[in-house]
Formats: sequence, structure tokens, C-alpha cells
Amino acid sequence: MSYAITSRCAGVRDGACLDVCPIACIHDAGDQFVIHPDECIDCGACAVACPAQAIVEGHEAPGALAYARAALHLTP
Repeated sequence: MSYAITSRCAGVRDGACLDVCPIACIHDAGDQFVIHPDECIDCGACAVACPAQAIVEGHEAPGALAYARAALHLTP
């Protein structure tokens, strides 16, 4: 299961998560960042770095995973 960025990121867009992601699976979706669920290696580095505490394990935020898939134009 990948990590997901919740709506708490909207408007914050600090970018600390981008700096620590070892595989660059975090993408700009306009008003917030999203994690590509098929690329995430579940390292958790982004969650620790996020100042808004907006990054959680995907199973904790199924809506955020759905939003990421839609923003990245991925099939469910």
C-alpha cells in the first residue's frame, strides 16, 4: 500500500516531501501534491518531512488515493 497526501496539503505546498522522496513519485496536481500510488515504495520519508502532517498510509485515506489516481489519470 502506498502513502497518500490528504487535503491538508491544499494551500500549503511546502515541498519538503518532494525533497526527501527517493524515487520522485510525488507530483504536482495543481492545488496540492499527490503521490503516484503505483510508484510509491512505502518508505515513509515524505510523511516524516511533511509540515502539515498531510501524508498518511493509503489505507487510512482511501479518498486521497482515489483523488491521486484521478489527478494522475490512472485507472482504478
